Amino acid sequence: MTQTKVNARDIIFEVAEADGTTWHRVEHLKSVVRNPSENEAVAETTDYDSEGAYEEEVMQRGSSLTITGDEMEDDTTGVAPVGRARIEALAGEDALGSDSLGKVRFRSPRSSQWNVWTCTVRLSENGGETNVKRSWGATVRKCGKTVKVAVS
Repeated sequence: MTQTKVNARDIIFEVAEADGTTWHRVEHLKSVVRNPSENEAVAETTDYDSEGAYEEEVMQRGSSLTITGDEMEDDTTGVAPVGRARIEALAGEDALGSDSLGKVRFRSPRSSQWNVWTCTVRLSENGGETNVKRSWGATVRKCGKTVKVAVS
């Protein structure tokens, strides 16, 4: 079996509509970075018999994805692309309690399975200086375990 390095730019990242079955690609991303240790919690288990060495056990696992790009809008309507608009809705002021939960999925182009997360979303700071495009981004934080779903 030949191993191939995966291009970061080739990641496929999608967000689900509220119905959980309609998916939209989040397009024109410049960066997708996964932090597999986000929201990890540990219990320190060091005691007198540890001989001065730190000990711990993981009590909770978490993960997050930070996505970034340039802010985009339709030339005529000013509306954001559908996938980005859904990300923004999940981070909206009224998205509280169970309404703050959404679903995203991601994979590499050759993968036969999607990684599906129930998640919450936080929008990143946006803006820029004189000679740059305005930035856009969000951090998606996993809630619960990753579900693997076959690509259809």
